[in-house]
Amino acid sequence: MESSQVIADAQRLAGGLGQLPAPEARPTLIVVSGLPGTGKSYYCRRLAERLPFLVLESDALRKHLFTAPTHSASESAHLFRTVHYLIEGLLRKGIPVILDATNLSERHRERLYNIAERLKARLILVRVEAPPELVQERLKARLKQRRREDNSDADWTVYQKMRPTMQRINRKHFVVDTSRDITPSLDKIVREANR
Repeated sequence: MESSQVIADAQRLAGGLGQLPAPEARPTLIVVSGLPGTGKSYYCRRLAERLPFLVLESDALRKHLFTAPTHSASESAHLFRTVHYLIEGLLRKGIPVILDATNLSERHRERLYNIAERLKARLILVRVEAPPELVQERLKARLKQRRREDNSDADWTVYQKMRPTMQRINRKHFVVDTSRDITPSLDKIVREANR
């Protein structure tokens, strides 16, 4: 059972989601995982151009919940309990969701697998990656020229700290290298979501 704070925060986030996509009889949850700077958010935006799904970006949601995010373990734990509760509520209503978050540990992804299985939602897993030298360039550029759609505060130091904690996904999943053309992978995932 979730705490009253998690429920209240999930309701607050839900109130700021704007226009929701049309409900589906069997909604899909697309979980996009990867290290900072690999292109997850860009990939999710491109996916949402082709699928009428709601994108939940953990970095943006964190900034809605915490005015001065610290990225502490307890803050992150609260954020993800809230996000998982929100996802569960959306899927119950038939709303298809794309989750854009690092999701580096299998233990944390297990919660999402369980939600999808319990609600009989279709689950599509995607790991986004890019060569480290390209990630370093991207993260440097991001710090220099903040764009409106950039919600992440992660830099190269954060990437290096997180890299050793990344665990392989133990289920069938798509791997996308964003240093290459992402169109073929977008096509595959759109086909899978529309099956």
